[in-house]
Amino acid sequence: MTHDVGVRELGLVDYRTAWQAMQHFTNSRGPDSGDEIWLLQHPSVFTQGQAGKAEHLLFPGDIPVVQVDRGGQVTYHGPGQLVGYLLLDVRRLGIGVRELVSRIERSLIDLLAEYGVEALAKPEAPGVYVDGAKIASLGLRIRNGRSFHGLALNVDMDLEPFRRINPCGYAGLTMTQLRDLIGPVDFSEVLDRLRAQLVRQLGYAQQKTLAGGIEAYE
Repeated sequence: MTHDVGVRELGLVDYRTAWQAMQHFTNSRGPDSGDEIWLLQHPSVFTQGQAGKAEHLLFPGDIPVVQVDRGGQVTYHGPGQLVGYLLLDVRRLGIGVRELVSRIERSLIDLLAEYGVEALAKPEAPGVYVDGAKIASLGLRIRNGRSFHGLALNVDMDLEPFRRINPCGYAGLTMTQLRDLIGPVDFSEVLDRLRAQLVRQLGYAQQKTLAGGIEAYE
């Protein structure tokens, strides 16, 4: 059975605003509610997952830390990082959580291949890596068969804040980004390509651009 998906391109959005909107969207949707993908960026923020340990926050400094309800440990979001929130009825799609994670990783790997970058996933450490350095992080929450939270791809950003934490709970993990691998990069082009990859890998019949922001879900 095929379904359509709506995509919102939201620009720069405060993390707490987006998080609360995701929760509201997920809690209020019904069996016939359409799936959505939100593509956006955040101002600088550290987010600590449900299993997060305080020792992985080394010296956050002036960057705020938000305790959130996704899986995983601590990560960083900031301008120049492409964030994708996947608000999907996973049960209706007929896939399990592990399969969903694999499809998201494959979307990122295929996107990077379009730029000539060879990347891979690690079963023991969700995310996408290039020569051992992490370029994309994943963190999901499933509630009543519906997913929220999603992925973060480092495109063209300041990587310094990652040195203030143990990224995803791994001490000494090197982070990388697309700009450092290929040179100057068009952020909007990367967004368009990721959008197409997610729609294809998740098996949607077609996509539609949704107008407006997420104010209705706040």
